[in-house]
Amino acid sequence: MKDLVERYGAGLTLIMCLLVAFWLLLLVIVPNLYLFENSFRPYLPVQEMGGPKDVYTLKNYLTFFQSPIHISVFIWTVLYSSIVTAICFAIAYPLAYYLSKKASPKSLPTIFLLLTIPLWVSEIMRSFAWFILLSLKGPLNYILLDIGLIERPIRWMTGFRSVMIGLVYTYVLFMLFPVYNAIQSLDTSQIEAADDLGASWWRIHWRVILPHAKPGIASGSVMVFMLSAGSILVPTLLASTNSRWFTEIIQQWMFESLDWNTGAAYAFLLLILCTLFVTAVMRIFRVKLSDIAK
Repeated sequence: MKDLVERYGAGLTLIMCLLVAFWLLLLVIVPNLYLFENSFRPYLPVQEMGGPKDVYTLKNYLTFFQSPIHISVFIWTVLYSSIVTAICFAIAYPLAYYLSKKASPKSLPTIFLLLTIPLWVSEIMRSFAWFILLSLKGPLNYILLDIGLIERPIRWMTGFRSVMIGLVYTYVLFMLFPVYNAIQSLDTSQIEAADDLGASWWRIHWRVILPHAKPGIASGSVMVFMLSAGSILVPTLLASTNSRWFTEIIQQWMFESLDWNTGAAYAFLLLILCTLFVTAVMRIFRVKLSDIAK
């Protein structure tokens, strides 16, 4: 706080703190506390609210554990969100290494501009674009047929394939930028020293670059996983009848059944269970929360 006051002055620092407090309190904390409180209340007609039946209960949470279908959907959501995270890392790591250690500094602004241009378009428009590309008679199938790679159109929008393609495209930059920042901070002389000592390229990455980039990898993985598991637009537009996403069930509870109480319980279950999953994975890979916060 003292550094902020010295840099920006007391007045501007106070304004920034008030704006942050307003955002956290009224736009994050209060709505979530309201939903959390409602998740313990039963779904009742308006005339019965506040009556003897309007008591706190765990029924909304137990509804999830009593539904094998919903449990199955949640497991598939976690599984495919993990696969999306792994694919994003496989794409982002080589690109981050190239940008941080190989690319010309003069070309970096242009490359970053090209990478971030898709973010200028809303997520729903990008999902619609992939819906058109992946449709049975869409441009992708026509191109593959014309160049002779396939003999008949492929049904891309079956299972979770289209959802994974959309999620990887949407969230890969959330993996790229943390990994890039971590690798960029590595002194190039360490890589050169390992090369001079006869280390192979894969050993240099495994023993030098990857350990140094662990905070960026952990941060990017958590962001991509949580964003993928909590995505609603991409699964709604690109999912098939046999590839439901857990957020679609939450949406159905809230907007189709108009049962905001059970929907709120499902939303907090998604948050809690995904947080437990991320914590378990962090322990397996020996990553600390301080590594992610770097």
